[in-house]
Amino acid sequence: MARIQSGATSSGDLLHLVRSGRATTRGALQEATGLSRATVGQRLDRLFRAGWLREGPAGPVDSPLGGRPSVRLEFDDAHAVVLAADLDTRHARAALLSLGGELLARHEAELDIAAGPEAVLGELGRWFGQLLKSADRAPEAVCGIGLAVPGPVDVASGTVVQPPIMPGWDGAAIPALLGQAFAAHTGGAPDTPVLVDNDANLMAYGEQRAAFPDCAAFALVKVSTGIGAGVVVGGELYRGIDGGAGDIGHIRIAADAEGAGEPCTCGAYGCLAAVASGRALAHRLTRAGIPAAGGAEVRALLLAGDPEAARLAREAGRRLGEVLATVVTLLNPGVLMLAGDLAGTPFLTGVRELLYERALPRSTAHLEIVTPRLGDRAGLVGAAALVVEDLYAPARVEERLAARGL
Repeated sequence: MARIQSGATSSGDLLHLVRSGRATTRGALQEATGLSRATVGQRLDRLFRAGWLREGPAGPVDSPLGGRPSVRLEFDDAHAVVLAADLDTRHARAALLSLGGELLARHEAELDIAAGPEAVLGELGRWFGQLLKSADRAPEAVCGIGLAVPGPVDVASGTVVQPPIMPGWDGAAIPALLGQAFAAHTGGAPDTPVLVDNDANLMAYGEQRAAFPDCAAFALVKVSTGIGAGVVVGGELYRGIDGGAGDIGHIRIAADAEGAGEPCTCGAYGCLAAVASGRALAHRLTRAGIPAAGGAEVRALLLAGDPEAARLAREAGRRLGEVLATVVTLLNPGVLMLAGDLAGTPFLTGVRELLYERALPRSTAHLEIVTPRLGDRAGLVGAAALVVEDLYAPARVEERLAARGL
């Protein structure tokens, strides 16, 4: 086994080795780190006292001479829980999850994001209280909260930046507001860590980790009220320098595309979202005498086999495929996942038509175009995973252990 980088031998590093499966016995940890048996024991003891590590079943005896089997070390994913929420424009989901990503309780209902951050996050706080009660968990068991939002996010501060479809949210102190709502409705700590990210990012993160963990370059495109993409490279979310990566809904497309003369929510004309989003299709269907308020209604029409909805969805798919030809050529992903309200057969057909026509054969030779594996749980699973990976990263582990006097 190759040793880890010199100096990376804290208790947090040992926990990371165990969680990743790279070293799951004391002997393996010694081999990976070069630490003595006594030092490994001391650093593991901090993790045991925190309740983050446990001993599992003994493994097989490695030596041909026999001897005592090695005790397997395991991350104790039952010592805490995570709360997560996934906001859409008019609907939201919330869940209580284990540290391993298992849904323990879930709630979803209509929730208008245009009501503003105080009202929406206050309602989420109320839902969190219901979830903890239904799962019989104390608020003290919550180690963190993850939130997916349909807009660009400055991840460092947890604020949304000029979100086109989130009126009143620009610059709002989301982590503080949600922490206060959590405390008000559950009695939990108002400084409970809150992490916020874009919904397409967290859907991509959840799907890649759950269904395609070996895919080195994974892209997800969500087409609902708006259009956004999430990219996972080398197991890590790619956000760009300030969280703006993946905002493909505002790429300009051909002026002769159906609907290209419609204004976008950003104020410009010719944006992909103004032509191919659920909102855009709902507007065109309504003008054609088929009432639809947004992407959810378009989805219902598609499921019912409405021919005009199917025609428009296929054309919208072609417009997205035109943009994705460039995306695929640039990223060369192994998996391209199409998600959201429009991700049905007509839309996928349109995407494939233009994507394979425009992209170089080398870029698509090993490309899988798929639909979601986690369904509407992806954003919740991704939000919870974001919290867990942050709180149990080596440096954060050291901070948290020190704060507990361990």
